[in-house]
Amino acid sequence: MFYSRGDFKGVHRLQLNMDLPERLSSQLAGEEGPTRQKAARLVVDLAVTAGAQGFVNVDHAHVSGVSVITGGHGLRRFLSDLSSSGDGKVSIPTTLNSAGCDKEKMEEMDIDWPDFLEQQFEIVEAYSELGIQATLSCTPYDRGVDDESGIASWAESNAVCFSNTWTSLITNRESGLSALATALTGFAPRWGLHLEENRQPNIHVRVDCELHTLSDWSVLGDWIGKQVRPDWNVPWGPMPFIQGLPKKASFARKKALTAAAANYGTPMLWAEGLSADPPLARDGDVWRAPEAGWQGELVFTEQDLNARYADLAPQGQVDLVVIGCPQASLEEIRITAAAVRSHAEMGAKIPDQRLWVFTSGENYQLAVADGSVEMLEQAGAVLLQDTCPEVTPYNRNHYNHLLTNSLKAEHYLTSGLNRLPTSVMPIVDCVAHAFDPMLSEGPRPVLSAKAQPQHASAKSHHTTDVTLKGAPLQSQGDFCITGPAMVTDVPITYLGYVNRDSGVIEETGHPLDGRAIENSILIYPKGSGSTVAPFVLMGLLYTEKGPKAIVNRDVCPLTLPACSLLGLPYGHGFDQDPCMAINDGDLVELKSESGVVSLTVLERVK
Repeated sequence: MFYSRGDFKGVHRLQLNMDLPERLSSQLAGEEGPTRQKAARLVVDLAVTAGAQGFVNVDHAHVSGVSVITGGHGLRRFLSDLSSSGDGKVSIPTTLNSAGCDKEKMEEMDIDWPDFLEQQFEIVEAYSELGIQATLSCTPYDRGVDDESGIASWAESNAVCFSNTWTSLITNRESGLSALATALTGFAPRWGLHLEENRQPNIHVRVDCELHTLSDWSVLGDWIGKQVRPDWNVPWGPMPFIQGLPKKASFARKKALTAAAANYGTPMLWAEGLSADPPLARDGDVWRAPEAGWQGELVFTEQDLNARYADLAPQGQVDLVVIGCPQASLEEIRITAAAVRSHAEMGAKIPDQRLWVFTSGENYQLAVADGSVEMLEQAGAVLLQDTCPEVTPYNRNHYNHLLTNSLKAEHYLTSGLNRLPTSVMPIVDCVAHAFDPMLSEGPRPVLSAKAQPQHASAKSHHTTDVTLKGAPLQSQGDFCITGPAMVTDVPITYLGYVNRDSGVIEETGHPLDGRAIENSILIYPKGSGSTVAPFVLMGLLYTEKGPKAIVNRDVCPLTLPACSLLGLPYGHGFDQDPCMAINDGDLVELKSESGVVSLTVLERVK
């Protein structure tokens, strides 16, 4: 059927130029209760904004935004509101991301956060009330789903990249909110990576060195992401085609590569000889470049690998060693246990429980069965279930320099989420440091954030008046907002780089670093980073520290959901790039009338 203006109970809407599945239509009309109605509204908003080719039935959902330190008060308040009516349950099998603690090991984790366990239980219970399986794992592909094929709606970046790369399960890079909306309705917009023409490699990478350890594979994934430049045309994210890797790779190696690549928005990649063949023509043994050409051609050498390890090597006292980000597979647990055994057999013991190994509940039970847990615990290690290194609130009275084997962990631990100096070494070396605190003697390092190439801005100043035409969200009526424009052509990373209490952007090198988004008309290309971003934005809106309105250049499932559910005025799809046409500081009017949004400069900044 077609949805038209009169069907939305008096609130003005655009004509929806696509067929709605009958059940989604009934959900949107409120026939299955207010919880599913909210979810359906978000699904339709995203579909219209993305210009989706209809809708797809989804087989499995995975929801992120669980830890108290990631979702914060925005998550807690939203879940309380959503589950309070008691009318909504998920329509499809849905699993839940990792929490911020192991409830059975609170003493060992030494969490210095008032009422943390109570708040964590509140979040998990609210999700359970919606019918979501509290698997508390960030690796749903590791014994989390029964069939690794079909359509998923996953909101965990490492899981998205893993499934699209190594399995036949296809998913867009969803936010925690969009995945939850799909879980409740059973539908997702058909767009992005659901369409074969969008699953195209856009970066060519040649690996010109040997990769021996899991950390080597992790360094490669992170290195690729760091090379992406703002002017590269990668609308669905960087999607590299990698040549030169070994023809065989274990589950853990594949996991390490895709998890680290996902740090910079990679939703899938191709590895010659390991993954499915890329959708490229070939002449004999030579693959042709895509029709649009490569956005970048990269060569990863032994010098690059060694230089990265040199940058990441521990300088000064290590307080804690953490393994398992994403949560450790059985293979990673066994590698760690083998490294521990080599020390323990000589009579050594890990002092002060300096080694924490994070894994899922299922893998923990398998590791109990094969004796790995007993080996690790007898040597002084702590095995943690249901949580992950990046979402744990570390007691800063004791832990101020971490060592890990994962570039995914390093990426988030050094962000504003934890602000912890973090070093990286292979598992064997990590274990050696756990046993011997004197391996890196000296004062603990101080975290020094560095500007990344991705922060480079191409903006120029404009002096002439301009009006841009775009579109609102399907669910929003008319509005007129006037205020100062806060503008950047660099994506904004909400989780870890926007202060959840003040709304100040805290990212060294970012054009808006040190600025508060409060009461601005915030204009940026899209959100980046963690899929938990919408909950950070929602928290700022709840506490009135958020913007008056948001304008995105690109379709942004990390920003749109918060605007849709909380009614924040939103504009997109403009006839000119608003990030370039509007100066930072201009006085602007954002107006939605009869289904058209206008963005008008009232006064140019000098």
